[in-house]
Amino acid sequence: MPITTTGPLSYGMQLPIQSQSAIFAEGWEAAATPADLAEIARTADRTGFAYLASCDHVAIPRRLADAMGTVWYDPVATLAFLAGITERVLLMSHVAVVGLRHPLVTAKQYATLDHLCGGRLILGVGAGHVPEEFRVLGADFEGRGGLLDETVDALRAALGPEEYPEFAGERYAFSGLGQLPRPAQGRVPVWVGGSSPAAVRRAAVRGDGWLPQGDPRDRLPAQIARLKELREAAGIDEPIVVGAITEPLYVGDPAWSVGRRTLTGSPQALAESLRAYAAMGVHQIQVRFRSRSRDELTDQMAAFAAEVAPHLDR
Repeated sequence: MPITTTGPLSYGMQLPIQSQSAIFAEGWEAAATPADLAEIARTADRTGFAYLASCDHVAIPRRLADAMGTVWYDPVATLAFLAGITERVLLMSHVAVVGLRHPLVTAKQYATLDHLCGGRLILGVGAGHVPEEFRVLGADFEGRGGLLDETVDALRAALGPEEYPEFAGERYAFSGLGQLPRPAQGRVPVWVGGSSPAAVRRAAVRGDGWLPQGDPRDRLPAQIARLKELREAAGIDEPIVVGAITEPLYVGDPAWSVGRRTLTGSPQALAESLRAYAAMGVHQIQVRFRSRSRDELTDQMAAFAAEVAPHLDR
């Protein structure tokens, strides 16, 4: 399902299992298998989810391991695995810390992935936040904002249709170097993640989409207004896809404690609550379901698609 700025509110999800931070992972994920991940992806593909997303961390320092965990699947490997067992769902990095790698390396990986999956890739990018991860890889943590800006510019050149892309910046320069295969969709869309002032500006000026990170509902309208203001000031006429991460969801009345922030209730009530995002100017929502097992999660996904989603554009 394509994600547009004019159609009905789209919905996608961050995959469980592939990242297991204590902040959001469910207990059952620790013992989950690749077969569980595959079944979740097939359910999303079958029931009409717009996209599946995978995170990016190379290595987690001990000081952060209790909170973040050390389970972070590689996004290229994960999305490539899922590309082979799905047909229509879009595949997104949310987000790739692209400043950790040379842009030609990143372009080679993601162009190949887009070629193999038939043009279903969205490259979500972010600045990163773990100093040790940058330092062990020889990347500039303190200057990661400027590094990300230039990397995005380089990637927009390297993930286009040209076999011999060209780019010249302060950190990176390349020309006369061919890379095949090219992306199947011609040019891979780049969505910028983050909610800091710098991230919003980066999305406005450089992004095809914006992926806010944890903005509460009451903060989103001002953020979206600022995004549009910056984009207009930069003279960019193309529309930008605006996203939002919803509160945790549970379709129906749970028989267990799902947490006070979780939205629960009838499909109509959930749809009415989620339609408020569209009224703010959001084009796609990233949903997350509370669950105690893989089967409960896939049941929730199917119920959302069949009973909630049809009411999102009313």
